[in-house]
Amino acid sequence: MGRRTFIAGNWKMNKTIAEAIALVRELRSAVSMVRDRVEIAVAPPFTALHPVAKALEDSNVILAAQNCHAEASGAFTGEVAAPMLKEVGCSYVILGHSERRQLLGETDAGVSRKVAAVLKAGMLPIVCVGETLAEREANQTLSVVEAQVKGCLSGFGKEEGARFVVAYEPVWAIGTGKTATSRQAQEVHAHVRELLRGLWGREAAEAVRIQYGGSVKADNAAELLGQPDIDGALVGGASLKVADFAAIVKAKG
Repeated sequence: MGRRTFIAGNWKMNKTIAEAIALVRELRSAVSMVRDRVEIAVAPPFTALHPVAKALEDSNVILAAQNCHAEASGAFTGEVAAPMLKEVGCSYVILGHSERRQLLGETDAGVSRKVAAVLKAGMLPIVCVGETLAEREANQTLSVVEAQVKGCLSGFGKEEGARFVVAYEPVWAIGTGKTATSRQAQEVHAHVRELLRGLWGREAAEAVRIQYGGSVKADNAAELLGQPDIDGALVGGASLKVADFAAIVKAKG
């Protein structure tokens, strides 16, 4: 059986609780018929996680968080621990997003520790990798992504690794309206899968779902999702509009 398409919406720092509930109530209705062939998740801000979890009960949309701390508890003011996210109903946690790498100094080693925390809490990671525009123009894309994949994931075994999600997000395409061509994206996705074969073997690497992120929209989703190693999308801005996000969910055909 092939890999199940996985579309996740990263809401970033948007939506009040009332707005979030209204959005997911509309969304669950819009995608209710897409039960088996596509896995669907939304990642609201922390403040909305619990009410959104309630609003998604008995739907085919699951809950993700946008980040967590590597420790399970302690004196870390302002942070949120993985067990807390599990308690409110999260199934996935987005880790290592480029905005956190760039703005908050996150490192591959730090992401790796968070992956371990997410697994220990009974959830799964969506691990983000991707190059900047300067790195792409310097022909460093594959080496940069390779370092990130190995730095974030090499400490884990093939049994757990097979269940991971990797999101390739070229930094230059996030929120810019620019999108990697389907050929550019497929090239990196294929390279990531080859790296995973080296880490975990062919069977585990073939099970990992690799999402594309970076200005994914309804009008480019079908072509991107048609590539052999693109198994879904991590959607930013378009996930804040039900019609746009639902169209991406349904783009696989």
